[in-house]
Amino acid sequence: MSLSRSLKLAVLGCAVLAAGCDRQTGSEAQPQPAASQPAEATAADRVDRSHKGSQLPDFALQDTQGRQLRLPSLKGKPLLINLWATWCGPCVAELPALGKLAVDRVGELQVVIVSQDTDTAKVAPFLKEHGMPQFDAWLDPQNDLSFHYNTGNLPTTVLYDAAGREVWRYVGANDWSSAETAKLLEEAK
Repeated sequence: MSLSRSLKLAVLGCAVLAAGCDRQTGSEAQPQPAASQPAEATAADRVDRSHKGSQLPDFALQDTQGRQLRLPSLKGKPLLINLWATWCGPCVAELPALGKLAVDRVGELQVVIVSQDTDTAKVAPFLKEHGMPQFDAWLDPQNDLSFHYNTGNLPTTVLYDAAGREVWRYVGANDWSSAETAKLLEEAK
């Protein structure tokens, strides 16, 4: 089992690196995309509905204080799960829009960000430093959700309806404040 997990982590790491996210920090870090850069494709073009109707996975997330969150406990309202990492430039670039979405839609949409960082001690200070108090530092250091979603790319965001059925997946950074995205989010109702 241990060798299998190590092999999976190695494959996932290679896939993420090939997709453009790197683990470098400081001046060698991946450049942040400019907000004014035109998107290569529209949000609707990047939506994957091939898993529509799949049930919310029964995973437990944990934070640095040891609190646990079982994903099925979030049924009852639409849920947006975002897989991200502190070292992923596109992930960091979309965090402010995800944060605004979480605040603007409180009560009608749950937004949960799940760090894929293996160095979990970085996550909570990173969120605090970047002004994201609306997010808990949920951790997935074994990358169970990445393996479950079989994406290999960050960021990956998955929308579930109130019954815990998948609506769509979005791989890559998105402008979560756009009108086009608002229409996509309505599909969970």
